[in-house]
Amino acid sequence: MTDYRAPIKDAMFALRHIGQLDDLLATELYSHVDAETVATVLEEQGRFMQEVFAPLNASGDREGLKWSPEGVKTPEGFPAAYQKFVDAGWQGLGAHTDFGGAGFPEAVAAMANEFDIAANGALSMCPGLTTGAIECLQAWGTEEQKEVYLPKLVTGEWTGTMNLTEPQAGSDVGLSTTKAVKQDDGTYLVTGTKIFISFGDHDMAENIIHLVLARLPEAPAGTKGISLFIVPKFLVNDDGSLGARNNVKCVSIEHKMGIHASPTCVLSYGDETGAIGYLVGEENQGMRAMFTMMNSARILVGIQGVALGDAAYQKALAYSQERLQGRKIGGDSKEPAPIIEHPDVRRMLLFMKSNIEAMRALIAYNASALDLERALEGDEAQRWGEIAELLTPVTKAWCTDVGVEVTSTAVQIFGGMGYIEESGVAQHFRDMRIAPIYEGTNGIQAMDLVGRKLGIRMGAVVGDFIAGIRSLDSDLAAAGDGFESIRANLADAVSSLDETTQWVMTNGLADPLQALAGATNYLRLFGTVTGGWLLARQALAAKGEIDAGSDDVAYLGAKITTARFYAEQCLPLAHGIAQTARAGAGALYEVDATTLESV
Repeated sequence: MTDYRAPIKDAMFALRHIGQLDDLLATELYSHVDAETVATVLEEQGRFMQEVFAPLNASGDREGLKWSPEGVKTPEGFPAAYQKFVDAGWQGLGAHTDFGGAGFPEAVAAMANEFDIAANGALSMCPGLTTGAIECLQAWGTEEQKEVYLPKLVTGEWTGTMNLTEPQAGSDVGLSTTKAVKQDDGTYLVTGTKIFISFGDHDMAENIIHLVLARLPEAPAGTKGISLFIVPKFLVNDDGSLGARNNVKCVSIEHKMGIHASPTCVLSYGDETGAIGYLVGEENQGMRAMFTMMNSARILVGIQGVALGDAAYQKALAYSQERLQGRKIGGDSKEPAPIIEHPDVRRMLLFMKSNIEAMRALIAYNASALDLERALEGDEAQRWGEIAELLTPVTKAWCTDVGVEVTSTAVQIFGGMGYIEESGVAQHFRDMRIAPIYEGTNGIQAMDLVGRKLGIRMGAVVGDFIAGIRSLDSDLAAAGDGFESIRANLADAVSSLDETTQWVMTNGLADPLQALAGATNYLRLFGTVTGGWLLARQALAAKGEIDAGSDDVAYLGAKITTARFYAEQCLPLAHGIAQTARAGAGALYEVDATTLESV
């Protein structure tokens, strides 16, 4: 089984040419960071993940978790590995320096998060959720809350969770019935049950800080009546030490298809007496605060697509070079050839590689847009914030859908051995399958894109974005030999995206059902074309480095080939996807439930 190797070189290439690293480091917000330090940090973080997290991936999957009334026990080696993570300071990479963080750009943290997830998808979920809690409290917590909770969260000594889902309320958070009643001392008593709480209980940290959505007694119905509360596992004394155990318990854990080493908990808050909670932000404004955490989490879930995809790709590539089967087509040798010599295996490998690089580029671009929104002011900050808003549902949904396809392709390359757990790729496929579901299903992301994000500034944001893709045409034309198919296929694909965008916006206004019926396919179209655009930009950057005299010609040439493969094999699908996105809702509602039955 191939050991995971962090793709540090690819991460730096994406940051420099797509993640706008130089522009970020030129701002006052990130002026304390330089490119050399970024490279050093990614090298060290990648090495750490290879040596500490990765060796526990398969064993943690096999061993799983143990629940008891006293709490959840993680697999052997997990608490020690997590403590090393804390000691190394990796949790605070992107956190504010005011609370002990390193203050690196989100784009850099995104590349580091890829290494975490690829090394150990289950274990990485714990620090990932803590990052979301940190961002939420940085934005919405009181000064006292920040002083009490952020230093320990930033170090990773305490971990964080997000508590939205309830048995009767899945993605429709407005149906939440968890209650919070204000007490005379200003605290709240929280009662209710939350399900699907990742790392809701574990033995790796001394305290867990739950961020919980709950409803006040006189609150308005729906999401307008939701408030957000800090509910710690252990209360915190005035001197910062841990106090009494709060009345929150893990009553069970789920038995899942994948991520076996990540505890997915059912949490009971308060029984009859209630768990002590502290209001974050204002009453009935919890969804605004939670979305700070959710947007971060959605980008992080998108990173799972490229991370697990790359981990599976590394195994598949190594296997294809070792596995002997059949003879080389057109060769003279009668000896069995490595399967990498066969055209269809080459096709699958390039499908994986090109889509992994497209996903990584999208994540770098989306994350850098968030960074520039924070670092700039005025119209420029607003422009980048709008781009981030537009791209976040695409990053989450497209990257996770493609991640499932990439990990599945790895199983295919292994053949029958891929279906055997010992190969390792089966675990990546199983672990990946949850990502299109949680943090808002991909169907919900598509509805968000079509129903909300296309309408930002009356459609001007998406219009400008598409115009930006078109503007690359002149650069591709000037690039000459080797770029013809990239240019032609990108031009055709962006035309399909433009026409379909106009159709969706026009028909969505007249009848939202027509637009929503094709929303998932529209998002797929958007992601596919955006991926091709970003790969084309990387190819142009690679050519520029070659022309400037770089001696890394093989690596840079592969960037151009990868972009050409994507343009020739993936972008032509855009036209067909566009047709499905414009099909409308007619066929969906011409049958009823009984007609759909096959017996």
